[in-house]
Amino acid sequence: MKTRLTVRALLISTVIFGMYVALGVIAGAQAPLAVGSARITISGTSNIHAYTASTATVNVTRAAFAAASAGQDLWASALKPGAVEAFEVAIPAATLTSPREGLDKNMHKALLVKEHQDITFRLLRLEPRAAAADALRAVGVLKVAGVEREVTFDITTERKGSTLSVQGQVQLLMTDFGIKPPVAMLGMLKTDPKVAVAFEVVLESGPRPTTTIH
Repeated sequence: MKTRLTVRALLISTVIFGMYVALGVIAGAQAPLAVGSARITISGTSNIHAYTASTATVNVTRAAFAAASAGQDLWASALKPGAVEAFEVAIPAATLTSPREGLDKNMHKALLVKEHQDITFRLLRLEPRAAAADALRAVGVLKVAGVEREVTFDITTERKGSTLSVQGQVQLLMTDFGIKPPVAMLGMLKTDPKVAVAFEVVLESGPRPTTTIH
């Protein structure tokens, strides 16, 4: 009796798993992507000097494209309206560093890196920005220090063989994410809440079928 129940449970599990896989294939396809290179740079000012902080660490945590876009030539259709079903990236906040001495400690404290290790961006949609196919507007949800805000910014893309370079910039206010602009030197140095975030990420299409890429 126990063996019969075990076989029945195994059959039910197999059927459920098969339905799950089938539904996943119909709904969309996971794209084999890798980050070839990346550079994220934050620029800001204070009452004493300007500053920058940057990182080359970007992780694609999810990437799903419509089934028609998941063939060998991914980039030919991936940027068409509705082709990107899901795209999310994460940046380890602690990897942001500045050439200015002493800035990293205050920056990481303001970003609450111990409580919220990653800065994440989840794409909601891509919109055409101009007649040129490489000019788009991205709308998504940015999460910084545990606070989410919807952001919109322009991007440009450049295709080179199996790679796609994505570049853009967005203006942000620290206070929109609950971040208190850092102060230093006993309050003599005060940072402006306005920052500019510039990025360039090179994505590679390849044979590795995975949804989590480092």
